[in-house]
Parts: sequence; C-alpha cells; structure tokens
Amino acid sequence: MPQDTAQDDPQEDEKLVDPITDRPGFDETESQISIVGHPIHAMSVAFPIALTFCAFGADLFYWWTGDAFWARAALWAAGTGFMFGMLAAFSGTAELLLASGIRARAAPWTHAIIAVTLLGLLAANWAHRLYGYEEAVLPYGILISGLSLMMVGLTGWHGGKLVFDYRLGTSKGN
Repeated sequence: MPQDTAQDDPQEDEKLVDPITDRPGFDETESQISIVGHPIHAMSVAFPIALTFCAFGADLFYWWTGDAFWARAALWAAGTGFMFGMLAAFSGTAELLLASGIRARAAPWTHAIIAVTLLGLLAANWAHRLYGYEEAVLPYGILISGLSLMMVGLTGWHGGKLVFDYRLGTSKGN
C-alpha cells in the first residue's frame, strides 16, 4: 500500500503568497494629513456623523410636536452635516491617495464608496429641505434622514474597522 506523503503531492509544498503585500510602500499606512500627529480625517468625521443623528432627531421631534423650529433645525443639521462631510471627504481622499499602503488595499476604497454614497444622501436631504423645510419633513425628509442614519452607521463602522483593526491612517506612535 503506497503511503501519502508531501513528496507525492506537489501542491502541499506551495505557499500562498499575496502579491499586494510585496508591493513597495505596503506598510506605509501612517496618516499623511495630520496636525501635530492627529489625523484630520479621523477628527473631522465626528461632525457629519453627529449632525446626521441631529437631522433625524429633529425630524422626529417635528413629527411629534409640529413645531416649525424642529423642521428648521433639521434643515440646518442636514446642510451643516453635508458641508462637514465634504471637509471629511477631502481629508479622507487625500489620505487614500497619498499613503501608498492605504491606497494598495481594497477596504479603504470600499469605505470611500460608502462614504460618497452617504454624502449624496446628505446632499439630497439638504436640497429637499431648502425650499419649504416644514413641508419637506413628512414623509420624504424623515425617510432620507433615516436612510442617511443607516448609511452613516455602515460608513462609521467600516471606517472604525480600518483604524482600529488595520491601523490605517493613524500616527506611528499609536
């Protein structure tokens, strides 16, 4: 009876090699856009996240109370969230394009696509409210705010995975 050994099976000797990890600069994942070692993108994303929650909350309060203040607050939250989202997008895009180790991976590109989708929703939410913010809340304003909230959760979760699990876009001291 022949014995099965590694010499008989040439595939057992082959190792799987990821060609991406051999690229020059693959380990260069430190933030390129920072202030005193603090990554600007990681600091700036808090604003659009919080303002997306504020827009949805203001929509709920308007639905509950009928007070025009909340409709106006949702307009401002949606617009300001979009503007701060654009600033976060500029710094995030710079990180993506300037750090070769970040650029070489697929996950940051996925995060960028999800974040751009979120920006589109934030822009649509704001634009929908610009001319008649009270009439805009129900039903479409609150639906767009809710969808934006789900998208910001997905974007934030994915971005957090990049920073905390993969250590992308952080400073060397961390």
